[in-house]
Amino acid sequence: MIELVALAEARLEQGERSLHAIAMPERPTPAAALLPQLRGALSRAAEASGARRRWILTLRDTPLTRAVVDDQRLADWVSRGVATPDHVIRTKARPLLLAAAASPTAIEAALEAYVAEYCDYFQRQNARAGGHKTMLDPLPRLIAVPGLGLIGVGKSAAEASVTADIGEAWASTLLAAESIGRFAPVGEDDTFDMEYWSLEQAKLGKGTEKPLARQVVLVTGGAGAIGAATARAFAAQGAELALLDLDGEAARAAAAACGPRALGLACDVTDGQQVRDALDRVCEHFGGLDVVVSNAGAAWTGAIASLPDTDLRAAFELNFFAHQAVAQAAVAIWRLQDGAGAGSGAQPGERLGGQLLFNVSKQALNPGPNFGAYGLSKAALLALVRQYALEEGENAIRVNAINADRIRSGLLDGTMIRERAAARGVSEEIYMAGNLLGQEVLASDVAEAFVALALLQRSTGAVLTVDGGNVAAMVR
Repeated sequence: MIELVALAEARLEQGERSLHAIAMPERPTPAAALLPQLRGALSRAAEASGARRRWILTLRDTPLTRAVVDDQRLADWVSRGVATPDHVIRTKARPLLLAAAASPTAIEAALEAYVAEYCDYFQRQNARAGGHKTMLDPLPRLIAVPGLGLIGVGKSAAEASVTADIGEAWASTLLAAESIGRFAPVGEDDTFDMEYWSLEQAKLGKGTEKPLARQVVLVTGGAGAIGAATARAFAAQGAELALLDLDGEAARAAAAACGPRALGLACDVTDGQQVRDALDRVCEHFGGLDVVVSNAGAAWTGAIASLPDTDLRAAFELNFFAHQAVAQAAVAIWRLQDGAGAGSGAQPGERLGGQLLFNVSKQALNPGPNFGAYGLSKAALLALVRQYALEEGENAIRVNAINADRIRSGLLDGTMIRERAAARGVSEEIYMAGNLLGQEVLASDVAEAFVALALLQRSTGAVLTVDGGNVAAMVR
């Protein structure tokens, strides 16, 4: 057997792989725009078929996948079937084929046709098998896009990546077979029997998904104490994580603590272009976005009467304008996911929408002496929260905030804690526990509050206090 395999491999190596490049449009849709559109269209197709609405996408744009998707014979190739019969449980019988510059309406039409064909296939084959099978969801798991590559679809980033791996294996097998003859996999009957064989289905598992599974969460200031704790808390609830931080290495280290597919990126959130580029990377990595935790911030100290304009402006750049830049970029992605203005957009009840969660701080409600730059910029941020809640509710975008105080972090480091405790004539422990509960509030407490807000499906414009009890900062 080993000798036969070696002979087969040697023969395949001798094959001549002639490729016939497809004519590409002058302006193909970039991945950062196409994937959110596709993710939204998948959501609407899932809604119509009774499947789970949110899916994670993984783009595989290697030389191998591009060699297949950029070939004129692609339409014929995708119609033939899988490379190995048991691949069908991961990829369906064939990929969905999209045009190189598919419009939102074209994406919707292609998905509708794919679902209809899958339903016909099931009815045809189920009748042959005795009529006792229950149809799986009819959505594609592998999508071929000329000029882009193969896109794996899954309920998690890990599953989407496995699907993309199988897509690459299909591409390799197909090209090798075509180099010496013709790629001709098993027929429809055998494919169906494998797809609906109970032992094969058991491989996929039937476990209960966590509350935030299939959701992509972005955290700014992700390498700081609060940001990293928040990312871990969301990951524990099943979310896929992307972390932005000025320190790229720290962002990648914090992302690694959330899982192997988490994304850590260097980003100066006061630079609008860097923000847009970073969110493009998130879309290319996961296919879209669901929740933003806009957390990055810093404090400039000094009496307001003598505060340099440069400090006040710097405070507003980071504590207000950066949050606006992140929010604008996120809302633009949610518009793409929901097809806004494209003629194929979702109805209000069908929208994926999104969530903006802001770290506002108690300073927005209870300013402290010599923290005017911080308090003023945070008060402006609180107004921004309310404005987004007011304007974006009809688009299924929820907007909420955390009002936290005295959290050990980059803002309140060891030196500041010692100085402020000494100024009050108390120990550091008493200073940090200076609230109605008499307990220090931790970064993990703030993280849990962000997760709680994300799970409150009917709340927007809310401010959740996490400070152990500070009467002066209570919302009223």
